[in-house]
Amino acid sequence: MIVDRQGRRFRNLRVSLTAACNYACTYCVPDGKRLVAAQDELSAEAMARGVAYLIEAAGIERLRITGGEPLVSPKLETFLASVSTLGLDDISLTTNGQLLSRKLPVLQAAGIRRLNVSLDTMDAEAFRGIARGGDLRSVLMGMEQASQAGMKIKVNMVPLRGQNLDQVMPLLDYCLERGYELRFIELMRMGHLARDSNSFLQQFVSLDELLRLIGDHHEYLQADAPVDATALRYRIPGKGFFGVIANESVPFCRTCSRLRLSSTGWLHGCLSSSNRHYVGDLLDKPRHQALPALQGLLVKALGDKQAVAFSGGATVMKIIGG
Repeated sequence: MIVDRQGRRFRNLRVSLTAACNYACTYCVPDGKRLVAAQDELSAEAMARGVAYLIEAAGIERLRITGGEPLVSPKLETFLASVSTLGLDDISLTTNGQLLSRKLPVLQAAGIRRLNVSLDTMDAEAFRGIARGGDLRSVLMGMEQASQAGMKIKVNMVPLRGQNLDQVMPLLDYCLERGYELRFIELMRMGHLARDSNSFLQQFVSLDELLRLIGDHHEYLQADAPVDATALRYRIPGKGFFGVIANESVPFCRTCSRLRLSSTGWLHGCLSSSNRHYVGDLLDKPRHQALPALQGLLVKALGDKQAVAFSGGATVMKIIGG
């Protein structure tokens, strides 16, 4: 097991199944162009082998499948079938929900029981303006069907000043009524927003502002959360829970346990570091050759983590998942 001076180790792996996405959200892609899958993306078999090696080399316990948008990938079914046999404590998936109704049988067959659905507004016109693709009704229908199938739903919203701040309460109330847990995610200094501080500051909505807004409508209490959780969790008595991933306001770098594997075979130990470590060539090697080399790269990836707080990163979030 690899542990750094602050006692951190990798427990949670996020695998970007593909960089391709059917959205082009304004806070993620500045020019409105959808990202497409690279020609050198790893096969489903290689990625599953990477997960298996990382379980052994790093002690990975939980897997989240991300993108781009994982549901657009032709690798999804094969990858899920492989990783579902690896004995992980939990496998979940983050999606924009556009194809959720269509892909629900595949997720059920693989034993997926937890979904995070990215949704920034309940207003259909604003939805099209932010996502620059997709259809709100399809997303809501997919979530409802997944919930009826017994899946636990969390909804991820990025509040943006001037775009969807008026949707904080409508979306929160919608989620509370249906038993979904809404997570507000503070805007991150990633990609183009790391380079354009004015644009970031104009759109950024802080934890304190969100809590004031919610407090005008609901009484809430802070709830317990795991030590390495990214979200501050709150309970609205008699109604449900919500959370805030307050990356800027309350940094959580000191307890971060996340490791990311990109669809092209790069390990990212920290979103705030430009360092990345190529493991694609190791995934075709037998276990006894791959593991020693992989452990060396994991030491470097763990060393990339920030000591206290996120300071921004040039990497486009869609390439390595949320």
